[in-house]
Amino acid sequence: MATPRVVIVGAGPAGTRCAQTLLAAGIKPILIDENRRDGGQIYRRQPEGFKRDYAALYGSEADKARDLHQSFDRLREHIDYRPDTLVWNLSQGQLCCVHQGQHSVLNYDALILCTGATDRLMPINGWQLAGTYSLGGAQIALKAQSVSIGHKVVFMGSGPLLYLVASQYVKAGAEVAAVLDTSPLSKRIMATPKLLARPGVLLEGMKLIARLRSAKVPVHLGVAPLHVLGDAQTGVSGVRFKDGRGNPQQLDCDAVALGYHLRPETQLADLAGCRLRFDEVSSQWLLDVDEAGRTSVSGVYAAGDGAKIRGADAAEQAGRLAALAVLQDLKLPVDVSVMQTQTRQLAVMDRFRVGLAEAFPWPSSQARSLPDETIICRCEMISAGELRGVVREKGACEVNRAKAFSRVGMGRCQGRYCSQAGAEVIAAEAGVAVELVGRQRGQAPIKPLSMLTDEVVS
Repeated sequence: MATPRVVIVGAGPAGTRCAQTLLAAGIKPILIDENRRDGGQIYRRQPEGFKRDYAALYGSEADKARDLHQSFDRLREHIDYRPDTLVWNLSQGQLCCVHQGQHSVLNYDALILCTGATDRLMPINGWQLAGTYSLGGAQIALKAQSVSIGHKVVFMGSGPLLYLVASQYVKAGAEVAAVLDTSPLSKRIMATPKLLARPGVLLEGMKLIARLRSAKVPVHLGVAPLHVLGDAQTGVSGVRFKDGRGNPQQLDCDAVALGYHLRPETQLADLAGCRLRFDEVSSQWLLDVDEAGRTSVSGVYAAGDGAKIRGADAAEQAGRLAALAVLQDLKLPVDVSVMQTQTRQLAVMDRFRVGLAEAFPWPSSQARSLPDETIICRCEMISAGELRGVVREKGACEVNRAKAFSRVGMGRCQGRYCSQAGAEVIAAEAGVAVELVGRQRGQAPIKPLSMLTDEVVS
């Protein structure tokens, strides 16, 4: 019997542990990585030749990053690793890939999607100005290029990543003007029982905030973002917001990093026909997977933040568990007790996930109150007023219909940065719950690409 061909997409924490587990069971997986080096986003490696140490680059996550990188280095010679390769489409049993302009079609028997997540963004007046980045973009600049996004940076949004990236900037010697968090302290207090599911992680989060304060970085809670100041010629010059007491404030800066937790990269799973479900806790669409990472489509699995946003530790566990599920479905020997242990550990992490969502809620009310002139879709420069107009005038109360009339979500990011906030604007204008307006469907190519004409089938 031929050895099954198992393909993993993504070489972050989930993909690395998945490959490690499969290799230990005698299966040599194909690991496709869009990045040039392994590690994913959270443990993104600096380019070859860069010499910044782990403590400076990853802060409190340095030991975990080093361990994952060393694990991958031991794996690399024993698996079929394909870096700098984008999977841009798929059909049943086949992936469409492109590497340095060369297109190829890759057959598979089992597919494990470890696609990770991208920033979840809420628009603000002026966020289209040069100098406004996502938290992930700010983090990539620091890790991959060893540069700050500005001389004086404001971090705005909510969630653990807000504090992690701000503290990494402080650690690197950058000037952080302030951290502006939309979530009030009361939400964190109420969520504490769930957050205590992982006391060590909670303590690390508290330490991040303490380090920022000790570095004399102002940390404001319960803020209401108002405006990114500046102009089209010079870019960002400051931010305006209301503090937790409702008082107007203004800060000078030349760069802003925005982010509200993360959103899963589900485009490939969507193209595969996998079922998604609306998650009330986080107010977004997630893949519908079982405890081991099986999707609704036979032979397609998902692990890590691409399936459910639970962080890097959970991604490693989920990667192992998805690999075990593949082995089990291929009728290969699996230690069921190990799967049960992984499942129990992930259940604890899921309780913590719910706590984080409650402590740092997605600010849906902010979308409802955005001025009409606020740009929702930065790629196509579509405003909140234009989006509201297609709801009123065209009856476009579903996101894909609104997209067709307004072009919101048709740009280079394919709705990654605007679709969730856009759905909130549509729902508010239509007077319905946000889940009723649906989600933007994935379409190929899932990212912009260039390719040569020759095709390779493998």
